[in-house]
Amino acid sequence: MATADPARPGFHLPLLLLAGFRTLIDDLHAELAREGHPELRPLHGFVLQAVGADGTTATELGQRLGISKQAAGKTIDRLVAVGYLERADDPSDARRRLVRVTPHGADGLRRSAEIFDRLRARWSETLGPDRVTAMENDLGTMASANWFRLDMPGWFGGAA
Repeated sequence: MATADPARPGFHLPLLLLAGFRTLIDDLHAELAREGHPELRPLHGFVLQAVGADGTTATELGQRLGISKQAAGKTIDRLVAVGYLERADDPSDARRRLVRVTPHGADGLRRSAEIFDRLRARWSETLGPDRVTAMENDLGTMASANWFRLDMPGWFGGAA
């Protein structure tokens, strides 16, 4: 069994990973605000991804995000109010209401992807492209097989 390094206690690793994540997300949202999306918040990216191209119901959205239907409904209301989501009748079932991403929401997702590419390039300029690639490879090795999960909001909130 390896002995702990007092200069690098075990709890530093998750805190540094979280700090790196927070730095990227804060930089993303600062840039999104400059590009016409000041209303978007970190949770909203998960929501827009979870709604998907075909839309979903509030109940399904809550399940995908790992949050209650009520919490999903409040988030939907907020994103409808600022133009990122819309409610519509389900063409396959008149009793259901779908939530869909609007063109404004799709623009926010597209810009997010472009900004993340620029942020990765910035990290590569600072650390070197080989180190960023190695970090991604190493994190991919250590992360679970289903690492891309949309239920992070519920997981962070303890609802999942």
